[in-house]
Amino acid sequence: MMKRIIQPELLDSLSPSDPRAIRSRRDLRRINALMCNHAIMRRELEKNLDGRAPGQIAEIGAGDGDFLLRVTRYFSSHWRNPKVRLMDLQATVAPETLKAFLNLGWRAEVVVADVFNRPPVDCDVVIANLFLHHFEEARLKQLFNMISQSAGLFIAIEPRRASWPLFFSRLLWVIGCNGVTRHDAVVSVRAGFTGKELSALWPDKINWQLREQNVGAFSHLFVARKIS
Repeated sequence: MMKRIIQPELLDSLSPSDPRAIRSRRDLRRINALMCNHAIMRRELEKNLDGRAPGQIAEIGAGDGDFLLRVTRYFSSHWRNPKVRLMDLQATVAPETLKAFLNLGWRAEVVVADVFNRPPVDCDVVIANLFLHHFEEARLKQLFNMISQSAGLFIAIEPRRASWPLFFSRLLWVIGCNGVTRHDAVVSVRAGFTGKELSALWPDKINWQLREQNVGAFSHLFVARKIS
């Protein structure tokens, strides 16, 4: 099994207005599409909410907000007036993105904060996309403890730590990704997850139903659903 290695990612150190960061965020939109992460998240939300509309959904590590926007477009016809909370350390959500949420009938709020200092509270659902792999196990335990006390459903999609995703992460130059994205993709896979590593860190295994598995060609899925 490939050892998990966490290293700094270049995008996290760049100013949001840096042209390399802007380009890398565009690259990430294409990578999410190639990984089918939008479709995976939509399917899991539909399955785990049993057709119910959440009153409030928060994304931690939301970046520019494009991921959740693309996911919510699928539900816009039958989820009425939910509230969206986009949480990230950097303010990279464009006014156009907030307007797009509003046009769907969704109220979007941007929260620029460290999730460990200002965790999501009073949310029906918390999601994360390509975010958890930034943290060591001790920090993940802390984060999971906070989420388990404030939400009824948590869904995370992460890089799968395996030789196949690592091989393809080194080929992103083929689709024109810049140097920041190419560097960070390799780092992300090495810091990704496999097996039941995330389930082992969840604090309450009695009152929560946990599911963790490989999904798609390159992704790793973790779902924690409160039983009650």
